[in-house]
Amino acid sequence: MKPFFLLASALLCTASLVAPAHADVLIDNVKGIRIDEDGDVDRFTGLWVDDDGTILEVFDKGDKRPERPKYLSDMQGQIIVPGMIDAHLHVMSIGFGALTLDLSQTTSLDEALGLISQFARENPGRPWILGRGWNQEKWGLGRFPTAAELDAAVSDRPVLLERVDGHASWANSLAMQTAGVTAKTQDPDGGRIERKAGGAPAGVFVDAAVELVQQAVPKPRAADQDLALQKAQQILLAQGITAAADMGTSLEDWLTYRRAGDTDQLRIRIMAYAAGVDAMQVIGGTGPTPWLYEDRLRLNGVKLYLDGALGSRGAWLKAPYADAPDNTGLPMLSDTQLRNLMSRAAMENYQVAVHAIGDAANAEALDAIEELSESYRGDRRWRIEHAQIVDPVDIPRFGALGVIASVQPVHQTSDRLMAEARLGVERLTGAYAWDSLQDGGARLALGSDAPVEPANPFIGMAVAMTRIDESGLPPGGWMANERLARMEAWEGFTSDAAFAGFAEGRFGRLLKGEKADFVVVDRDISRASPEALRDTQVLETWVGGKRMYRRGD
Repeated sequence: MKPFFLLASALLCTASLVAPAHADVLIDNVKGIRIDEDGDVDRFTGLWVDDDGTILEVFDKGDKRPERPKYLSDMQGQIIVPGMIDAHLHVMSIGFGALTLDLSQTTSLDEALGLISQFARENPGRPWILGRGWNQEKWGLGRFPTAAELDAAVSDRPVLLERVDGHASWANSLAMQTAGVTAKTQDPDGGRIERKAGGAPAGVFVDAAVELVQQAVPKPRAADQDLALQKAQQILLAQGITAAADMGTSLEDWLTYRRAGDTDQLRIRIMAYAAGVDAMQVIGGTGPTPWLYEDRLRLNGVKLYLDGALGSRGAWLKAPYADAPDNTGLPMLSDTQLRNLMSRAAMENYQVAVHAIGDAANAEALDAIEELSESYRGDRRWRIEHAQIVDPVDIPRFGALGVIASVQPVHQTSDRLMAEARLGVERLTGAYAWDSLQDGGARLALGSDAPVEPANPFIGMAVAMTRIDESGLPPGGWMANERLARMEAWEGFTSDAAFAGFAEGRFGRLLKGEKADFVVVDRDISRASPEALRDTQVLETWVGGKRMYRRGD
């Protein structure tokens, strides 16, 4: 959801660049830790960086340094590691989510309604009340919330609130009235309107039905988009994220990134995946764009939605939901539609990333990839986003077909109890099966799906290694046989995430010839326990040899 704002000004928050913008720099006296060309942990003490942010040399202790670098940054023995790369998030949604109502921490319907009412009182000039993050499962509600309940909090303005997973929205009566949604409104293909007895809309819209109300929300201005991007960059840099795959880039998003690049305000690297084939062709024309702004931006390909999410029972399953026996989810594309869209992308060498959460959706995505691979050969790097519930018989197909499994570790801890309820314990084999996918030959790329989950990659690494949540539950880890080793988790958030976005050799490892993207942290993440890893503090974040973030500034 991209909300409309009334802004007093189009103020853009920018970071002061401590390192020079156009001069070589010796970054010295560091305790550097990286993953070398052989995939092993390597320790180093300095980096020599060219004026375009490219690493000229990586120095060990005792190696001769350049005699006259134009600038010297003495890091005073601080620990630096490669910049973290998030293989799946939503850049603009992070920014807009931070600027609107956030319900992600609420634990009850009453708490959420109280925050909604308070937000409306504190923002009397906003024509719509917009926000995200509600989760009826976390509230223990046992059902979806209703428009009538939302009316009790705000009735004088339309309200539209996105569920935490982005696959459902909750509207009040005035929002539905403004959008013209009535009992006569039909469910769209791939979507569902939750209804009251008699057929009137109850207030929640699932997957494709979200657009029925969303289309009535005023579009954000360019200044709002710019502000949201700057906010998103602040959030990501503070987490040590130097690059990210943006899943679902609209034309408006792309133009926002281009404006930022043109004015030297693009401070992270964005590997963009267009929101559908139409946006792909408008942005990229006849193929992926070149890397722009010193490798800060590229349109890689397209994001396609094949199903919804478990939380809203939109994930497409092979068998009915254990807690909803009449429902197998919502396939959002027919087999023909999926293959046609994938073919349109592949014939012009766009990379295809298919959202598939349920086991039926994953099987269908694999079927389509297998068929299309006969026509579109070469290094395609087909991606399946989430791959949360996979039938065990389909797991080896990822490796056999060369499919990248783009997974988000923290989803597992958030979804654990819900997944058990939705599937039943006997169907959990193949759920969040990271080690099995990797053993079957799949390449894993790790991300957060922010703002659905927090963007913190060190928490993501810890979860990947333990399958334990922040409360230490469950003891020993949930389906602990699916844990990843430390190096696998670390590579998933660095070099493997770069590979998934055709960025290997450009950034991700801190090798000679790559960009000098690194993070100053307060502990050795190659040795810290998973519990300590969770608490890693990012002190500074550098992109292309320039300091973009310093804690406390």
